[in-house]
Formats: sequence, structure tokens, C-alpha cells
Amino acid sequence: MTTIPTLIYPQSGEQLIPHYLSTPLSAAADLFEVADRCAALVSVLIETDDNASRTALCEGLQHALRQLREFCDAELPPHLIEQLIQGETLTSCMPDCWQETAPQVDYALALTHAILGGTLPASVEKELAGLLHDLVWLLNEFVKEPYITVH
Repeated sequence: MTTIPTLIYPQSGEQLIPHYLSTPLSAAADLFEVADRCAALVSVLIETDDNASRTALCEGLQHALRQLREFCDAELPPHLIEQLIQGETLTSCMPDCWQETAPQVDYALALTHAILGGTLPASVEKELAGLLHDLVWLLNEFVKEPYITVH
């Protein structure tokens, strides 16, 4: 079983909330930067108990996931292609049936939407937030896996 690491911050998650929500991703942000932002937001989300902060984090995550979804259909810039050129054959962190990024992002968006709804029992919301965390971290790793073969 693989353990997905959680970002460790020198300051509390509560102190990071204003930073992530007031510092938007630049229009020039690439796939990797957006995936990293999603992972950071979801890591702070699962450690936050305040409802207003959780809502703000979910909204920020939803926005970042939508940006990530747009990248699923876009051409990769040359600097990312260089990083994704396959060297050694690696085992993917995703099973073969999940090798498309778009459906995974859609699943993460659906989980975020469910959490934002505010109608779930607290225990269910907590479990869904944990599932969202793991899925977003897998996505973050998956989009950075080398997969392009050189002809």
C-alpha cells in the first residue's frame, strides 16, 4: 500500500489559508504549478476545522481544479514536454484503468462540490475530504510522471 505524503508546513494551516486564497495563480501558471496548488490547498483543507475557512479552501480548490481540467485538453508547453520525456520505464502511480487525467479531475471536482454543499454528516464530509486529499495527491504525482517517448 502506498502512502501519499502530506505537505509539512512550518506554520499552521490556519495561517496559510489567507496566503493561498489571496495569492491567485498567475495566468502563466503551467500544469505542474496548478497541480501543486491543488495539492497544497487540499492538504490545508483536511487540517482545517473552521467551516468558513473550509468553504473558502474548497472554493479555491474548485477553481484550481477547473484550471487543471483545462490543461487536460491543452497542448503541453515545451518546458513541460522536456520533463515528461520517458527515460526508464516506471510503474505508474495510477492503475491502467485510470490513465486519463480528465476523469480523475472530474471526480475531484465532484468530491469538492459535495463537501461544499454543507449537507453531509460531519463524519461523511471528513471521509470525503480524506478521499479528495488522496485523489488530488495522486493526480499531482500522475501529471508529472514521464510518459512521452522519443521517436
